[in-house]
Amino acid sequence: MSKLYVPKNYKPLLSVKETEKAIVLLKDFFQLALSTELSLTRVTAPLFVKSGTGLNDDLNGVERPVKFPVKDMNETQVEIVHSLAKWKRMKVTELGLESGFGIYTDMNAIRADEELDNLHSLYVDQWDWCMRIDENDRTIDCLKEIVKKIYRVLKQTEFFVYDRYENIKPCLPADITFVHADDLVKMYPGKSPKERETAFCKEHGAIFIIGIGGKLSDGTIHDGRAPDYDDWITPGPDGRPGLNGDLMVWNPVLDCAMELSSMGIRVSKESLKSQLEERGCPERAELTFHKKLLNGELVQTLGGGIGQSRLCMYFLRKAHIGETQVSMWSEEMLRECAENNIAIL
Repeated sequence: MSKLYVPKNYKPLLSVKETEKAIVLLKDFFQLALSTELSLTRVTAPLFVKSGTGLNDDLNGVERPVKFPVKDMNETQVEIVHSLAKWKRMKVTELGLESGFGIYTDMNAIRADEELDNLHSLYVDQWDWCMRIDENDRTIDCLKEIVKKIYRVLKQTEFFVYDRYENIKPCLPADITFVHADDLVKMYPGKSPKERETAFCKEHGAIFIIGIGGKLSDGTIHDGRAPDYDDWITPGPDGRPGLNGDLMVWNPVLDCAMELSSMGIRVSKESLKSQLEERGCPERAELTFHKKLLNGELVQTLGGGIGQSRLCMYFLRKAHIGETQVSMWSEEMLRECAENNIAIL
């Protein structure tokens, strides 16, 4: 069955033609503001990488990448990226960037195992970014400062849209609220991680949940994270694990918490070993990327991804991600959308 949520009396604030123009304006503004705020230079990204190198993002470790053999390379297997979490670290190292400077790129991916709904698509487009940091910057305070900078860019983008389309009213709060995933466990006993996100985000409007992937006080994890890019095991000053997190905003159209970005300080040699052991996959240490990291050949970085279509969907007040990107949907979902003023591109 279709997992479409239809907002009551939904009517787009922009026509399809206006939406297409607004998407270009919004993306151009956001990426310039982001690169300026974080001192990032643009680089060109791969659409696929060689299988068996450990370069692709394994997400939760169960999603299957789209693979194909290359005829002119002796049938070498390559796979479409899920994201560029590890590739970016190698690129920053290769460029020899100094601490405080980094890269961003347009990342296009296919996630064939995605469950399709208002927010999730087979096609993923995001700004993947990554910056070099010093070893002594592997702290929650450093991560929070970067989150605040990104939130400033979100606020600027919100005004940019409102200045051009007066019927799209700003609604982001003045500041973003930080919370550890373990705090949410204690604040909302008996609720699922998704229910905790919903309750807290509805109250605060814009939140950053710290500690995605690490074990919480009740023995669970808030959400899955691969063991080889974000550091979710190193404890902060309060002893709780996690140097990463998710940035979420309250979506007034869908009446739900909406993740716009995930980011984190990347693993050190020590935390990589620990996380591989905890996830039961120590054999990954023999892959190309992991060997480089364990041999001290990669610089320390902090990075993340920001969904492009999701960002446009949020700021243009759309009910479905298919209103801001072209992908594939079930016939049932397309029919429901057509019947409810949701103009899928």
